[in-house]
Amino acid sequence: MTICLVTDRRRLAPAGATEIDARRCVVEQARCAVDAGIDLIQVRERDLEAAALGALVSAVLDAARGSATRVVVNDRLDVALGCGADGVHLRGDSIAPLEARRLAPAGFLIGRSVHTVEEAAGAEGADYLIAGTVFETSSKARGHACLGLDGLAAIVRRAAAPALAIGGVTAERIDAIAAAGAAGIAAIGLFIGAEPAERCAAIPLRDIVARARRRFDSVNSAP
Repeated sequence: MTICLVTDRRRLAPAGATEIDARRCVVEQARCAVDAGIDLIQVRERDLEAAALGALVSAVLDAARGSATRVVVNDRLDVALGCGADGVHLRGDSIAPLEARRLAPAGFLIGRSVHTVEEAAGAEGADYLIAGTVFETSSKARGHACLGLDGLAAIVRRAAAPALAIGGVTAERIDAIAAAGAAGIAAIGLFIGAEPAERCAAIPLRDIVARARRRFDSVNSAP
């Protein structure tokens, strides 16, 4: 099973936080993720300019250094390569994984967001996929189309690479996601504290990660 934490400094930081403090929250959350043994951190701060994003990615890489946690940058292949990140996560409307592969060094991790079976089938060259939105989520506008579990299962069946589920992922839905054949989960809200925070909504993640792995193992080992 693969667990991916997707960053969102706007949701993570307390109301009124400065931009500097919001970025510090992301780094603190990354440290919590590394401590919990999360496999993948996707730095997804799409509004940042290249220099600011690069500085944040470098700080997250420092937090993950020496651990098994890998750090990928959302869509900005130039920033990922410039910072020495472990990989890039491509949007569904971005360049093709095979094209990114030609520009990347050996061992560079390439992910792809997919929303349909057709997109999954066309993601040749990706190491992993993130399929969504599976359930309704606060990250998307109300009424946004959702795959549901049947749509997730259809993508899993068609995809050549492991597919992680994203969108509305909660502890209570882990069993159903695993039963649909997903190789893991990607999430924002699952890894953010539910209560408003005075400093930062980053929370200890060990219990969340351990429970998720147990549920996947339980479903996958069932006869």
